[in-house]
Amino acid sequence: MNKRSLETSVGVFVLIGLICIGYLTIKLGKMEMLGSDYYLLQARFAHVSGLKKGAVVDIAGVQVGTVESIRLDTRDLTALVTMKIENDIPVDIDAIASIKTAGLIGDRYLRIDPGGSDEMLKNGDMIIETQPAMDLEDLVSKYIFGSAE
Repeated sequence: MNKRSLETSVGVFVLIGLICIGYLTIKLGKMEMLGSDYYLLQARFAHVSGLKKGAVVDIAGVQVGTVESIRLDTRDLTALVTMKIENDIPVDIDAIASIKTAGLIGDRYLRIDPGGSDEMLKNGDMIIETQPAMDLEDLVSKYIFGSAE
């Protein structure tokens, strides 16, 4: 009887360990199983040089989401960026999305500057006002060849 009790205890312990490992795998992998804590917004840019999937989306310097996908819209040859924003973060309908650089040679991220509207964007809506990334190579070449003013 004592051997059976020991085997049962070990089995329960192993089962609890497997459940904990499964939970941590889902949480650390940022997988979403039952529901989503995010909603999707889109923005259209003339160019997104250096912006990558998984890049940070921030408002006022605080990360509120990530870039979900970047694809080329073949109708007008612009970049269509889809981003995941946390559900509890409202984004105004007149917000401005811009691509910025973290540091001098850092990674690109997407910054959302809030607007003043009382109307908020919903899942799948488009941010109309955008500012593409500043291209450092163009600025340097303009300065070197004398066409910068």
